[in-house]
Amino acid sequence: MARAKNRGNQQTFTPTYTIRRWRLGEYIRLSKEDLKKGKDDSNSVKNQRDLLGDFYQRHMDEFESAVEYVDDGHTGTDANRENFQRLLADVMSGKINCVIVKDLSRFARNYSDAGSLIDNLFVQMGVRFISLAENVDSYLNPDSVSNIIVPITNVMNDNYCYQTSKKIRQVFDYKRRNGQYIGSFAPYGYIKNPKDKHQLIVDADAAETVKRVYSMLLQGSSKRAIALYLNEHGIPSPTAYRRKKGLPVSSAVADDPMWSARMIHEILTNPIYTGDLVQGRRRVKSYKVHQLEAVPEEEWVRVPDTHEAIIPHETFDKVQALLVRDTRTSPKGREVHLFSGFLKCADCGKSITRSQSGKNIYYACSTYKNRSRTACTMHSIKHNRLEAAVLFAIQYQVNTAVSYSELIARINSAPLKKSQSHRLNDQIAAKEKELTKITRYKQSLYQDWKDGEITQQEYRDMKADYERQAAELADVLARLNTERAELLNGVDKEHPALVAFAKYQSIETLTREILTDLVDHIKIYENGNISVHFKFADEFRRIAEYIEINTTDTAEAG
Repeated sequence: MARAKNRGNQQTFTPTYTIRRWRLGEYIRLSKEDLKKGKDDSNSVKNQRDLLGDFYQRHMDEFESAVEYVDDGHTGTDANRENFQRLLADVMSGKINCVIVKDLSRFARNYSDAGSLIDNLFVQMGVRFISLAENVDSYLNPDSVSNIIVPITNVMNDNYCYQTSKKIRQVFDYKRRNGQYIGSFAPYGYIKNPKDKHQLIVDADAAETVKRVYSMLLQGSSKRAIALYLNEHGIPSPTAYRRKKGLPVSSAVADDPMWSARMIHEILTNPIYTGDLVQGRRRVKSYKVHQLEAVPEEEWVRVPDTHEAIIPHETFDKVQALLVRDTRTSPKGREVHLFSGFLKCADCGKSITRSQSGKNIYYACSTYKNRSRTACTMHSIKHNRLEAAVLFAIQYQVNTAVSYSELIARINSAPLKKSQSHRLNDQIAAKEKELTKITRYKQSLYQDWKDGEITQQEYRDMKADYERQAAELADVLARLNTERAELLNGVDKEHPALVAFAKYQSIETLTREILTDLVDHIKIYENGNISVHFKFADEFRRIAEYIEINTTDTAEAG
């Protein structure tokens, strides 16, 4: 029997599609450079918001939610943008699975960051990425992400930042070398000149505090003690002072109304208070890595006398010399002890530490006390004896300086002055002879190598050794010739070394400021003896020789 055909009851099946709805993250970024161009620029926050909002309105059926992330005034080379990081956190948690930007440069100008996120992380997590300007949509057109336009655009954005950073550095460097202050905020103690923002003028009130900080340190106060004093006397910290005066304050600086030892240290070590403009002490590591790093001092840009000084150079140098010494105090101590940082063990060279037993104060070798009693001996001396001995040594040196000044005045008033030093002439002649001999030996090495008397390695080693010796001799000769030239020019009775000591003619008690001015260090010996090593030691030796040269013949003639 034939099968009946059911033609009239055929059913038609229409496939159904599930439209995926995305959780949208709209990312907007405006850099500081863009801000300078004006808010009407095409990259302004408002413009980006309008473009992304228009896209969202036209495709609302594709999205179930939308969240906006805005970084206003942040460079695209720095991935540590607050809202950029919040966007990535929301992506990682699944709160956002679609990211949209106006163009690739808004997302990131760092080629490696952009590529890592778009090509790798977003693909692995199934996150849709849309860039309107480049017509990139990783979901509707996966090839648009892999298209060469994306990596090329990222590289161009990266290179744009490099070139911009390079140009900015060149401009800043030019301004630094021309004595223009380029900091965003004037250092404490100064304000920017209203007529020229690259010029500093003294802020009288803050300058008085700066002077007090330097004075207190020279008088023996520790940095901690200075901070406590300023806080106790109601003197506002630099940040609090700026806010009180209505001056601009960096958002990166903590709003701390109290002084700290760190703040005091920054004031004490900033050479700008001497009237010299010293800039470029810190720099960012690169246009991609925005971490600050210290710059070696020899690379700082120094321009002298660009503005009014608050602290004299002499005072600043004294403070720097004090800061490099070991001047630690007890946790509750405010005053730095008289000899702190000046005492050394004559045998092991380590510091001498201060101790107190009842009312008795004494000093002993730190190696013996704290490390090993077999490595050194005690080198003990009582404070009263040490103070008296150092005071006597300084008084003697002061009297010597006064006597030298009087002798030099008589010598310089005479019609003829001798200045030839047989010692210097003999030393220079001997060193020149030695240098000539080494030069001859070095020249003969090459022939010895060619004749097979020495190997090539021996030739190289010996040549390097002779060159080292020649360089050392050249340095010694330069120093001796400089010393002879100074002697030929004579000595003034107002020589800085003589003046430094002569101003303490009436010294009766020892202070830390006197030690700072005159003493380099003090050695303590095991038998309780001491030796005071004064500053200007070389200058005193040359002055003594000048006096000897010009008084010997007079004495012989008499």
